[in-house]
Amino acid sequence: MATKNKTNKSVKKRIKVTGGGKLKHGKVGRRHLNAHMTGKRKRQLRQAGVIEGRPSVQKKYKIALGVL
Repeated sequence: MATKNKTNKSVKKRIKVTGGGKLKHGKVGRRHLNAHMTGKRKRQLRQAGVIEGRPSVQKKYKIALGVL
């Protein structure tokens, strides 16, 4: 019987943990169909999204990453 939880590889590819313990992810809507978007919208989508202030969501992802 296993003694450790396996890391969820799909979550590991999508989310990184910052030094302060926040979760960083790439924003959605940047892959295709960008021709109609304004330049401002595309620039804003380049910035990484941060999951903070939602403890239940953070806990779920941290368990999947093997941090907790």
